[in-house]
Amino acid sequence: MSAQAIRNYEAAGILPAAERTRHGYRTYTPPHAQALRAFLALVPGHGHQVATSIMRAVNQGATEAALGIIDASHAQLLGDRGTLHAVEAALRDLSPVRQERGDVFVGPLSRRLGVRPATLRKWERAGLVQPRRDPGTGYRVYSPADVRDAQLVHQLRRGGYLLEQIAPLIAQVRSAGGIVPLESTLHDWRARLAARGRAMLAGAAALHAYLDCLPDPDPHIGVTPGPEKQ
Repeated sequence: MSAQAIRNYEAAGILPAAERTRHGYRTYTPPHAQALRAFLALVPGHGHQVATSIMRAVNQGATEAALGIIDASHAQLLGDRGTLHAVEAALRDLSPVRQERGDVFVGPLSRRLGVRPATLRKWERAGLVQPRRDPGTGYRVYSPADVRDAQLVHQLRRGGYLLEQIAPLIAQVRSAGGIVPLESTLHDWRARLAARGRAMLAGAAALHAYLDCLPDPDPHIGVTPGPEKQ
């Protein structure tokens, strides 16, 4: 690591401020080294920006705020796990369902799913299905991919998911290029989440070591003094 990188980390608040010699040279202590270890350990699990916010809060004495940032990052990981589990469950439920081979209109599709056409239009407004319009009639036309998305939405709605919760699941299916490609990426997706979770554990251990080497806060700070005894 370059000397400039260390100076940049100090300027960003990732490292505590260093003392200066009378000639202006920075002097670093073991807590500075531990702060650097903590930051580098936090980055893989939380990302550079969040890790910076955590270290800046700790070095400003706002440990509670730093813990809150960590909690929010863990909550995001938990939400990502929920998305993965929902996709896996939806794919399991969808596997025995017959897939359409051609385009269909809103009426036949609504009957297939047992929902009203208005429900399909509501899903469309939410961006969950994206049928095209027939240029001659203006009717909605659902491609096989649209039918697939509608089936996924229908099953997830039956499972109690809200439309805003379903949107990222459908986005995952579309980005993978369909059901079969998505199934082949689930293992890698799960592995990435597991690696991120373990990285968070490593980051927590390094941050705990750094907190242990810091001086204890003054217990009287923030306490309103009572009346003096006579």
